[in-house]
Amino acid sequence: MGRIFKLLLRGLLVLVVLALAFGLWKREEIQRLLAVNSLFSPEKIVDNFSNMDAAFLTTPVGRGNGPVSPLPQGAEMALPTGTDQWISDRAVTSLLVLKAGEIRHESYHLGTRPADRRISWSVAKSYLSALFGVLLDEGKIASLDDPVTKYAPALTGGAYDGATIRNVLNMASGVTFDEDYLDYNSDINQMGREIALGGTLDQFTADLTEVFAGAGETWKYVSIDTHVIGMVIRGATGQPIARLLQEKIIAPLGLDRDLYYVTDGEGVAFVLGGLNITTRDYARFGLMVEQDGAYNGRQIVPAAWIKASTRPSAPTKPDKISYGYQWWVPVGAEPGEFLARGVYGQYIYIDQARDVVIVSTAADRKFRDAGVSEINIEMFRKLARIL
Repeated sequence: MGRIFKLLLRGLLVLVVLALAFGLWKREEIQRLLAVNSLFSPEKIVDNFSNMDAAFLTTPVGRGNGPVSPLPQGAEMALPTGTDQWISDRAVTSLLVLKAGEIRHESYHLGTRPADRRISWSVAKSYLSALFGVLLDEGKIASLDDPVTKYAPALTGGAYDGATIRNVLNMASGVTFDEDYLDYNSDINQMGREIALGGTLDQFTADLTEVFAGAGETWKYVSIDTHVIGMVIRGATGQPIARLLQEKIIAPLGLDRDLYYVTDGEGVAFVLGGLNITTRDYARFGLMVEQDGAYNGRQIVPAAWIKASTRPSAPTKPDKISYGYQWWVPVGAEPGEFLARGVYGQYIYIDQARDVVIVSTAADRKFRDAGVSEINIEMFRKLARIL
């Protein structure tokens, strides 16, 4: 009996040693997985959204070597009644309002600071749209109606086989992808764990096989479509997205700080939501788009692409918010009114007719509640229309 006990004890010690060794070997991956699992917890979400590099692998996107472009301070605007309550209700962390390129309001909340590089979430999709428009204009990509497999052959035989670039830009691929952030087992959360553990987004995307509709038939917001755009761009150019974005979009803007992308285990940028940028630098991008792609005397993105990408073109349902090429167009939009939007309350709102750009970052855990999106858009419209 004593001999059996000793053997069991030795076996247990071996298992403990192996577990410790595995823990040391995979320490970073385990730490990232733990961070991802608590990313949206009430006590950590605000801080996490300013420090995503603590939870994920990242790659830098340099601001370039040029001077910081000015954002002049204009007369402080009087905020409409209800703004303070909206800031509290929506867990807003920053709010910046530009009129004619001048700052008319800038404030930071819940302990955040101007220097914080806040996670973009899906606002990053609109940055990728701008980059795509430049590359299309340069002839790197021949046509929006090319099949995605022409540039991303790894997708052949999977769910995206048969979809065109236009389909994925419009979120009309027909690919099945569960985007419920509140469901631990949803596709979007499985993808997050895949990134945290060093997996590859390209393989994750290529492994998708289910579709719910034919490509181009209907609209459904499917974030993985944006990763496919990234695959197309990388296939067409042979260059990483971070380098292309830095050269084509970021360097000409004269940003305050370098930015960074969250990446997967192969260093591939998380283009569907992984940019981390200061509030003022989000505003500089928004101002460039608001000015039809021009900034500081330079045409950065073709004006024709700005117009095409920000008008309703996806097969959305009538009387619902519309979609272009990775930009949103709200219900009842006036000409030149559109926005970039990310989960938990990230926005770049643009009203070209009024020469207004509004940036809002947040940590709103109730962002999916009924009517929240409409409340946010109405607040931006109030801010724009009183200037």
